[in-house]
Amino acid sequence: MKCLLILIFVFFTGCGVPEESDHVSTESGNLILSASHGGGGSAWGFAGCESCHPMSVIHEGAENVRQMVKEKGFKTCMGCHGDNGTGKKRPCVICHNMPDMPYQSGGHSHNFVSGASERLTDGECLVCHDASDMNGVFNLERDLTLFGDVQGVLFPYQSETDFCLRCHNRDHQQAGFEMSGLSFDDPLVAMEDNYSHTDYHGFLNSSGMGTYAGLRDGYRYGSVVKCSDCHSLHGTDNEALIIDNSVDGAGSLDPDLRDGSYTVDTAGGDFSQLCVLCHNMETIIDSGDVDTGNGLSGVHEVGIDCRPCHTHGEAVQSGL
Repeated sequence: MKCLLILIFVFFTGCGVPEESDHVSTESGNLILSASHGGGGSAWGFAGCESCHPMSVIHEGAENVRQMVKEKGFKTCMGCHGDNGTGKKRPCVICHNMPDMPYQSGGHSHNFVSGASERLTDGECLVCHDASDMNGVFNLERDLTLFGDVQGVLFPYQSETDFCLRCHNRDHQQAGFEMSGLSFDDPLVAMEDNYSHTDYHGFLNSSGMGTYAGLRDGYRYGSVVKCSDCHSLHGTDNEALIIDNSVDGAGSLDPDLRDGSYTVDTAGGDFSQLCVLCHNMETIIDSGDVDTGNGLSGVHEVGIDCRPCHTHGEAVQSGL
């Protein structure tokens, strides 16, 4: 009997300690278990989540999460809460997958190999999202992995674009994700300089007095455009990760227009269906009234390759 009581005590001291001892809190947004898991670390390194967290009580008060664990099993735990010191692979696409929660649409995604068409993997998800709070609301500080800045300092991101540029630069790329063999002007490495000094979509301000001036509601001259307004990291049918639908980008656009689900096809370098989501010339010239093919008009020279004049870092046209 004495031995039984000792075993019961050990079991409950390992499993019955409040979440706060692991610094896991929905208020702080941290879901990753620490080495103190179980109280003094008694549950750290243990892979059998169900031994201490029975399905009958798991995630009470969070029915959507609870139902997901019921359907997909305890193997989902490490995706949100870390590997608990086991070194096991953290699953992401076990929940973030089609058809219930699509994680990738289209043949191109940010899988760290330029031009590759393989679908995203768990490991690739975690490079950018190592400790998300999974609450459905995007937050720079919580939902993106913190990488070092130009000084190597883990300084908080100032914008979504700041996150992108900590990799896409010429001289302070992240260890393990260096981009070699690219030309000096390749946007993949020149983007930080382009965004800071050349591109009107970046910090270079436009007067709004150009020949084809005019923007749709939500955008204004002098504002900074996020990378994700034009590029879809989680999947697109277009090369260069250009969004293939208005709902996947154009974040500042008037919601009524953005949610109209306007398609974007950039085949042959014709970017008019992308540009027309935000640009709408005030004085119609040079085919400005021609439908780009997605139901919208308002940009010039529809149907031709835009790239000879409009590319990132193009000094003559002040970039993009």
